[in-house]
Amino acid sequence: MPHPIAIRFDHVSKIFQGPRGPLQALSEVDFEIHQGEFFGLLGPNGAGKTTLISVLAGLARASSGRVSVMGHDVVADYAAARKSLGIVPQELVFDPFFSVRETLRIQSGYFGVHDNEAWIDELLDALGLADKAGSNMRQLSGGMKRRVLVAQALVHRPPVIVLDEPTAGVDVELRQTLWHFISRLNRAGHTVLLTTHYLEEAEALCGRLAMLKQGRVVALDRTSALLAGRASTMLRFKTDAELPPAIAAAARVTGRIVQVKAHDAAEVETMLATLRGSGVKVEDLEIGRADLEDVFLEIMGEGAEVAA
Repeated sequence: MPHPIAIRFDHVSKIFQGPRGPLQALSEVDFEIHQGEFFGLLGPNGAGKTTLISVLAGLARASSGRVSVMGHDVVADYAAARKSLGIVPQELVFDPFFSVRETLRIQSGYFGVHDNEAWIDELLDALGLADKAGSNMRQLSGGMKRRVLVAQALVHRPPVIVLDEPTAGVDVELRQTLWHFISRLNRAGHTVLLTTHYLEEAEALCGRLAMLKQGRVVALDRTSALLAGRASTMLRFKTDAELPPAIAAAARVTGRIVQVKAHDAAEVETMLATLRGSGVKVEDLEIGRADLEDVFLEIMGEGAEVAA
């Protein structure tokens, strides 16, 4: 029996009027996220992820289509929809005149929540902010401010948590702390919607994924199914030499690291023979399966074919 729906995007389109004419930011986006899911929303810059979240949060209005949160329409029943959401934005937005604890108390008041000091203390402890509770917001480092943003999003105990690039530019310790806590909330029944450019995070955390390109959904499936459906052999190695043209045309090169997709063992043997024949010295050779980054790049490269 399927779980009830937490978020529903029903044929959502958004057109902005720009100086050069209309810009289609979203086009017929249509999918749902079930209660209790850890769902990933992926796409390159400009794909429409933040616009979709802005429509979800009521910060922008869809040109057509409907969006609902826990059954509440984000336009017709805005207050109930917004109370069901806890949103961690990309930007560091804070009031410099209050301490961390005061900030969380004020945020609680916006949602009519009172006498929640025990929950505030739990948030401060879980996010490593307990020793900063009395500190003024402007005294905090960027990473600590981002922790406060997470606490603000969760202070009214929303059933749906939206994380828009929450770990962009933060240290490893915060990433581990955040994912440990968010995963705990997800296991307790909270629905999580994550946008991230760290594809290894999405692969590890998200049970299901949607990929956006130019405002359209170009892939939507369970993470395991996306990986299995496009699984292929990946040849990874390091080299300082110039690659033969046949391999260079198909390779993804990051510094000294080269990754090339192969369909079977015979193709791997052919590639290695080509490298040897060209005098390319190969170091740290690995042969493995494609990961989410490989799948993502393949789907983004297909573009119009996938959208069709």
